[in-house]
Amino acid sequence: MRHLISLFDITAAELTTIIDVSHQLKTLHATGKRPALLQGLVLAMLFEKPSLRTRVSFEAGMAQLGGTALFLGQEVGWQKRESTSDFTRVLAQYADFVVCRANKHASVQELASFDAVPVINGLTDLFHPCQALADLLTMQESTSEISGKQVTFVGDGNNVAKSLALACAMSGMRFRLLGPKAYFMSNSILQKISERYPQADISQTESVSEAMASADFVYTDVWTSMGQESESKQRELDFAPFQLNQSLMKHAPSGCKVLHCLPAHRGMEITDEVIDSRDSLVIQQAGNRMHAQKGLLIWLAIEQGLLSVRNLEQHGLKLTG
Repeated sequence: MRHLISLFDITAAELTTIIDVSHQLKTLHATGKRPALLQGLVLAMLFEKPSLRTRVSFEAGMAQLGGTALFLGQEVGWQKRESTSDFTRVLAQYADFVVCRANKHASVQELASFDAVPVINGLTDLFHPCQALADLLTMQESTSEISGKQVTFVGDGNNVAKSLALACAMSGMRFRLLGPKAYFMSNSILQKISERYPQADISQTESVSEAMASADFVYTDVWTSMGQESESKQRELDFAPFQLNQSLMKHAPSGCKVLHCLPAHRGMEITDEVIDSRDSLVIQQAGNRMHAQKGLLIWLAIEQGLLSVRNLEQHGLKLTG
């Protein structure tokens, strides 16, 4: 059974396929066409954390594909009323996919471990693969070829940064993390990426000029993620020199595009002048959460035998790879 707990669960070729299908679906959407490819299928959405983009994009995406999304909050008693084994196997009787937005990465791993139903990681403390899919789709739309391009992530080596670094390695892009050394990604995650993708070009630095000089995309995120609220004051002090403002952007080439996974704390990690600039792709990036996840659901449905390639082709869609 296939899951997407992190991008390590798919190959580079499969990643390309998902992004390509996402692009095709977005193109159809722009012409008013919303093929009901997942008609009769159900997505269960198991959320421990609050959400705007993840929740609404999955719900809207399933509706546009003809399926149904069920939001499951704390009232279902996950990890409280019964064993995870019973919970997951029962849920699999009702739903064809589960997307889980959890506090701990191990919780999503446990859900998937029973192989009862395909599980998608909607965000954990370790990875955010769905965001990385939207990021790749957005960058691909802005340039003819993303291979060889550079992404500079300004801030913390958090779940978004880790997923993006892996996505870059899978796509032939360079990845630079710019921020305080104390917040760099761990050597263990870098080693894991390197073992899978030996040609990965990933580095971390505190040097603004080094990280920004060749950037094609500059990306930032909040300095304090959910669950880190007690560290917020110290983080504000540590990251202040790395605010994504006009001064920092002067170190980047002209036309360098700006990304942010949102929600943004305007005036903290990024200024209004930068996030609202003509080089900002932030709103397009947020919209692409839905299109990328539609591509992911279509790919996963085909992998699970819930959708045929022939059905896809009947709607003018092609499955590459």
